[in-house]
Amino acid sequence: MRLRSRLHRWDKRLFKAVANAHLPGFESVLPPLSNAANNAVLWGLISGGLAFTGRRRLRRAATRGLLAISVASPLANIAAKRAFNRKRPLADFLPLARVLRTPSSTSFPSGHSATAAAFATAVALEAPRRVSVPVGVVAGAVCFSRVYTGVHYPGDVLAGAAIGVAAGLFTRRLWPDVGEAVPVLRKTRAARPERTDGQSE
Repeated sequence: MRLRSRLHRWDKRLFKAVANAHLPGFESVLPPLSNAANNAVLWGLISGGLAFTGRRRLRRAATRGLLAISVASPLANIAAKRAFNRKRPLADFLPLARVLRTPSSTSFPSGHSATAAAFATAVALEAPRRVSVPVGVVAGAVCFSRVYTGVHYPGDVLAGAAIGVAAGLFTRRLWPDVGEAVPVLRKTRAARPERTDGQSE
């Protein structure tokens, strides 16, 4: 209990430090970006753009990203939030232009951060860096925005991001890469017995 109380105090201090920070230009960018990520709309639009290119790897990245979100979202927004009934931070000291409408759900973990990290991780497994890096930057900005706009503690965001990364990596079990299936196929073929007439079966 002492450790939990200490972590909560540190979390509140870090929240106030971030929330009190004045970052020119960010107040006009981060709140709309955070709202765009509601219900994973932002990631749906990005995945649509990736799929529209017609390139196979980018279509796979889009599909894997949405698959990762379908895993991360219920874990964070249903299972974890019900298990940890944490109240949202008080953000009455924030500038009005930066404050978002406080969601009705509990605070821990951040569902936005979970879906952002899940999508970015999944895209990184498929897409080249020139695509995965910008997606990762947008995901990081969404995560930061949840603290900067006063709707989450930093600990909520870190926990949500951890769930998202795990979900993104887990998609490799749900939907293996084509390259991962080739060695298994070769191994299966090598194990086939030879026919008595000298020809392989």
